[in-house]
Amino acid sequence: MNTTEEQDVCKDSVYENLFITLAPTLRNFLLYKFRDLARAEDIVQEAFVILWQNCKKVTPALAKSYLYKVGQNQFLKLLEKDKVRHKHLALQTDQSNNEDPEYQMEYNEFNETLESAIEQLPEGQREVFLLNRIDKKTYVEIAEMLEVSVKAVEKRMHKALVKLRKVCKGI
Repeated sequence: MNTTEEQDVCKDSVYENLFITLAPTLRNFLLYKFRDLARAEDIVQEAFVILWQNCKKVTPALAKSYLYKVGQNQFLKLLEKDKVRHKHLALQTDQSNNEDPEYQMEYNEFNETLESAIEQLPEGQREVFLLNRIDKKTYVEIAEMLEVSVKAVEKRMHKALVKLRKVCKGI
């Protein structure tokens, strides 16, 4: 690696572009992993501060994986310090539906059951499911984020879908 390539992250325009493109996905990754929006947003800020402090050591090509690793490590440190239970993350539903009350009640019951089922999935399956279905990430992107193989992502998604189908059939 040459010296100019190593310093690219230190350029304001490169750093700003990294923030614009990576901050939302890093926040969502941390949110799905740890279920705490406020902390996820704080950790994203901290991760980018750490990236800036180490910008001469991190190439633009490695910035994404560096940020994900820093973010995850920072979050784990926070969890070890205070051992606080995470708040329940409710999936947003469309409340503007003007259907009849019976339909609305059934829709709400289904959503509550589905949210509960997603919440009860093991961490790895829940992360993969939410990253794929909510953030529209590909299996390759998810594998890179979680530092696992694409096959592992496929297996987690399959297991999550099987469990969710069982719950939904019971409704």
